[in-house]
Amino acid sequence: MATASPLCPYLMQVHHISQETPDVWTLSLINHDFYPYLPGQYALVEVNNSRTVRAYTLSSPPGGSRFVTLTVRRLADGQGSGWLTQRVKPGDYLWLSAAQGDFSCVNHVDNRYLFLAAGCGVTPVISMCRWLAAHRPRVDVQVIYCVRSPRDIIAAAAWTDLGHWLRLTVFAEQDAAGDIRPGRLTRDALRSLAPDIAARTVMACGPAPWMAQQETDARALGAERFWQERFHTPAAEADAGAVRLKISHPRLVQSVDAPVGVSLLASLESHGVAVNAACRAGVCGCCKTRIAQGPYRTTSAMTLSEQEIAEGYVLACSCYPLGDIVVA
Repeated sequence: MATASPLCPYLMQVHHISQETPDVWTLSLINHDFYPYLPGQYALVEVNNSRTVRAYTLSSPPGGSRFVTLTVRRLADGQGSGWLTQRVKPGDYLWLSAAQGDFSCVNHVDNRYLFLAAGCGVTPVISMCRWLAAHRPRVDVQVIYCVRSPRDIIAAAAWTDLGHWLRLTVFAEQDAAGDIRPGRLTRDALRSLAPDIAARTVMACGPAPWMAQQETDARALGAERFWQERFHTPAAEADAGAVRLKISHPRLVQSVDAPVGVSLLASLESHGVAVNAACRAGVCGCCKTRIAQGPYRTTSAMTLSEQEIAEGYVLACSCYPLGDIVVA
């Protein structure tokens, strides 16, 4: 068995694989170790012991399933998705990273949600809905889910189970029938389906252009709390866009490389730098770190003061370098 990748230290075994749609599969993994994650987060998966990693949603609700599940859409030229859906079989082992991402109802707490999803972007939504139904059953949840056709509906059985608790509307571009609405989600349809959108936290996941349009429409209709999933898969090769991290640390005498799209926390840990981190989701504040120089973006500053932010402090788990940076 291969050794762990620095970015993917969690070893899990494939218990079974279920086909959701013609091009989507869910892999159910046995985890023999403690693996903390929040509903809606994703993990990096090492592809075929090659040190290449790809990002996939953790579609199971934490604490609510025997397995940790990954739901994967097979892409025609996808190195990771092709391997996971066509070559991996029950009994095989996968290496996963720590859970990542700020796109979680635990991070954006409200009593009224509107989830917008398109295609495979529904996977974090189903995780959050399952978790909310189990842990916050009095929350008002509405879901609008857009697919190409009814056969492309992911987690159909789960939506049936949750049907008594949430309000689900499905749009299908082709072959719509019964309760499924034909066509695409438009601003007028969004206005009609969610007249109280201004009072809801809106969370969207799907193709980037689709999310951009939903944000434009939702804000035009009065939504003020709008969040969208923005995870990026690290580049497969260094020349595909590696970010040069300049880290000052007693054990590092020179700068080190980290791939695009990986959090500062994961980058530091992958090079042997111990960072005090607990929640890994931008909530607890344990991984506070100061960046002395360089561009970056953050997805959470929940525990930081305005002065700390001005001084360059970030939460390492929620900080994503955009170029060469110097960590103080």
